[in-house]
Amino acid sequence: MEKKQIAILVVVALLIIGLGVGCALYFTNGGESDGQVVADASTDNVVKTEKKVTKTDESEFKIFSNSNNRPIAFMIDNNKNAQPQSNINKAFVVYEIIVEGNETRLMAIFKDIDEGKVGPIRSSRHYFLDYAMEYDAIYAHLGLSPKAGEDMASFGISAINGQFFDDGKDRHDGSIYWRDKSRKAPHNAYTSLETIPIAAKQYGYPFQTNTGTPLKYSHEEVKLDQEGSFEAAQVSIPYGGGHVVKYVYNEETGRYTRYSKGVKQTDRETGEDATTKNLIITFAKNFNLPDTENKGRQDVITTGTLDGYYLTNGRAIKIKCTKDTRRSQTKYTDLNGNEIKINDGNTWINVCPIDADVTF
Repeated sequence: MEKKQIAILVVVALLIIGLGVGCALYFTNGGESDGQVVADASTDNVVKTEKKVTKTDESEFKIFSNSNNRPIAFMIDNNKNAQPQSNINKAFVVYEIIVEGNETRLMAIFKDIDEGKVGPIRSSRHYFLDYAMEYDAIYAHLGLSPKAGEDMASFGISAINGQFFDDGKDRHDGSIYWRDKSRKAPHNAYTSLETIPIAAKQYGYPFQTNTGTPLKYSHEEVKLDQEGSFEAAQVSIPYGGGHVVKYVYNEETGRYTRYSKGVKQTDRETGEDATTKNLIITFAKNFNLPDTENKGRQDVITTGTLDGYYLTNGRAIKIKCTKDTRRSQTKYTDLNGNEIKINDGNTWINVCPIDADVTF
């Protein structure tokens, strides 16, 4: 056989082998590109193959991400001189509980939001910790009661006390907490979603958690049309001393608008009404707690099985709110013992006095 014929046969053989290897690789990968960068050996040029697009994880909810990032809980002032509060609508859950002087304070919990001014910030009360622990949240406050200080130590709370960062000045580079001079003290202390993680890193607090939420979200819209449900287009929750919280349902938006002290609440940063998709009311016993400062501070019994209501989409049902220990998560069930599902949206949880005359 002539040399020319032999050369042609060698080339043909190499082409057949190359085609076979290529087919094997194609079917090994299931017939789809894996998005890797491969090299063309004949030219040494880099060829980028198109990355396969995967479907969005349907387990994710709009209001609460399934990430392992720790939430941040902020103690928010609710005095009339502190309203409106900043970025309150960005919190996925807000707790309102009575404090001394027939006032209430708020604990707003945020997750996977990395910017935004929050406040005004006030001091801690120990029973708010019971709910912050349900989310394994980093806990931001400014000052604390004696009992809160004791409990932070005993429960190992990842707390960030603004007293160690507040310089009494307007916000500047390096501020963790600061004062807004357009408001009067003590209703003018602020922090933010971007600065608290800086302080948390200084303390060495972990940023990841395996703790989820006690709130069980539903992919399907919850209508509350079961037996025992009733219309709840408006609800009033008295806390004492003339402080009444009211929520009014808006059929167009499918949300409740919040009123406090006779005034419709808004978000200071956006000017939008303070609204919620879900509302949980829990009746809890409270009483004066003597401490070394004798300021009439309260104790609130968060544990046991407490009565309550769940409201959404203009309707309500009676529920039970069961919390075995101060550290454990609350389980919210209907009167048949079934754990309730709530709508994908933010939630306000009003823990009110056990004898509060809540009206619909």
